[in-house]
Amino acid sequence: MTAAKDAVYVTEDLIASDIDAYLEKHQHKTMLRFITCGSVDDGKSTLIGRLLYDSKMIFEDQLASLERDSKASGTQGQNIDFALLVDGLAAEREQGITIDVAYRFFSTDKRKFIVADTPGHEQYTRNMVTGASTADLAVILVDARQGVLTQTRRHSYLVNLLGIQNVVLAVNKMDLIGYSQERFYEIVKEYSHFAEQIGMTSFLPIPISGLAGDNIVTRSANMPWYQGPPLLSHLEDAPLNVAQMQDAPFRMAVQWVNRPNLDFRGFSGQIGSGSIKPGDAIRVLPSGTTTHVKSIVTYDGDLIGAVAGQSVTLTFADEIDCSRGDVIVQSDAPCEVADQFEATLVWMGEAEMLPGRPYLLKIGTQTMTATVTEPKYEVNVNTLEHLPSRTLGLNAIGVVNISTDRAIPFEAYKDNPDLGGFILIDRISNATVAAGMVHFALRRSQNIHWQALDVDRSAHASAKNQTAKVVWFTGLSGSGKSTIANIVEKKLHAMGKHTFLLDGDNVRHGLNRDLGFTDADRVENIRRVGEVARLMTDAGLIVLTAFISPFRSERRMVRDMMEDGEFIEVFVDTPLAVAEARDVKGLYKKARAGNLKNFTGIDSPYEEPETAELIVNTVDLTAEEAAEKVIAALVGGGV
Repeated sequence: MTAAKDAVYVTEDLIASDIDAYLEKHQHKTMLRFITCGSVDDGKSTLIGRLLYDSKMIFEDQLASLERDSKASGTQGQNIDFALLVDGLAAEREQGITIDVAYRFFSTDKRKFIVADTPGHEQYTRNMVTGASTADLAVILVDARQGVLTQTRRHSYLVNLLGIQNVVLAVNKMDLIGYSQERFYEIVKEYSHFAEQIGMTSFLPIPISGLAGDNIVTRSANMPWYQGPPLLSHLEDAPLNVAQMQDAPFRMAVQWVNRPNLDFRGFSGQIGSGSIKPGDAIRVLPSGTTTHVKSIVTYDGDLIGAVAGQSVTLTFADEIDCSRGDVIVQSDAPCEVADQFEATLVWMGEAEMLPGRPYLLKIGTQTMTATVTEPKYEVNVNTLEHLPSRTLGLNAIGVVNISTDRAIPFEAYKDNPDLGGFILIDRISNATVAAGMVHFALRRSQNIHWQALDVDRSAHASAKNQTAKVVWFTGLSGSGKSTIANIVEKKLHAMGKHTFLLDGDNVRHGLNRDLGFTDADRVENIRRVGEVARLMTDAGLIVLTAFISPFRSERRMVRDMMEDGEFIEVFVDTPLAVAEARDVKGLYKKARAGNLKNFTGIDSPYEEPETAELIVNTVDLTAEEAAEKVIAALVGGGV
């Protein structure tokens, strides 16, 4: 057997004579997705290289046997270069760190595999979570010389959190400790104690050497005391998640409504759990409408039944409302519907999580607005201690309460990852900032219902002979927001309009007296003011607000609370140098002296509006002139 680069030569006759049989067999193999994780230098990449190399050798032996039994044509074959994969792993080792998830594919006679080589450093926890999110199995490596380390615990906690039930503890580099049975069982005992603390019900310990190949493909003669399976045998026989989900109640998130012509209306998606057949009673959530399945349609024809993992189109016996994002469920075993949840968050954003800030939440096939309403605690994954925290930083793991802008069908993540797993997306940058796992619905979400009122906002506004508006003045401290807003209110009052002015300083004397000036507190400050402004527009008032409101995300949050056209953003555009020169309250001087932390424009950012309805420049305009410009805009807008 030659070196990896020159090992496998396949003749064209051999490919031609056996390709159909080979592809048929290959097509029906199951696919196992697994990850390798653990601390830095525990040998993850070496192990994957060994699996790739040795599985190639098995494949090579099969081809050699097949070639001996066939009639070779003598035509030069194709060189299948497996070494390129191994060389890629070596290149990563030369860089000293794996900074992303490296996916590798290989196959044996029994099964196909996708393996995710995940980074070991803590700062790349988000990469590890990404790799683990679709895995059926996790191989957690431990250096036999080092034992169980902080990252071993961290990755084990995440693996268990993500619901991976098939875990292998691969005690690597046994060759460097003389294949010591005593040391192996010391590590297994230590790991067992931690596994019990995090609720990991079982794991398979295997002593290995990725470099030497011990217990990778075949049982090692160097460790006769180990009687369990080698790693590859266990990978070939491990159960798949999709097989386990086939016994659960039927769930399918609708990805799209398929209507190629007027006579056909189907609802397409991948079955997340359970099974379905024509005639089965189903329910569409969140509406709760019921009907029966008329047919199960695929490209290859109608099916008599379908199970978890299959992508199908369902047609219904009745014309009922169903659209993308809805979930089709077993009629007599529906999942819950709620708009407030307790969940675990793994924070992936560079900027810290801010309670009250609106994010996009993507769960199943739905995307909606959500906020973290209450961080409960952060988890120290090394000690499992619950730490009080008002926010979460990069790679932090915490338990929080989450509120969505509408009720959604869901299940606990441990029962159904498709309907219990979600991501949070920053609305400005569109970057994924967190991965989350739903625990349960908050009881209050099911006990609180919107009460319809006969005298609505339009009736209140009509009685006042005006249109309800929120005029939101934003700008740096000292820009003139409060002065201009005060003049505008006086002018509107003189015109007989019903108004109310919410000023930043005044609100902090009462409603928001408990809030400071951290980013998290600033977000909550604006959220509360936005809710008050919305209630006042329900009363038909013209509401003026004068707040620095430094973040675009929160100004957009308030805009989204209002009806279309009700929110008017007025950017009081004053350069920092001009505002600082005015320094009416002496705040800039204190901030420059270091006596006032988190001051906007100095050590806390101000994000200028990008699409403000009106910009007033107080360098060129007096406060009176700026107010007149605002009044003109309001009159022109039909106030």
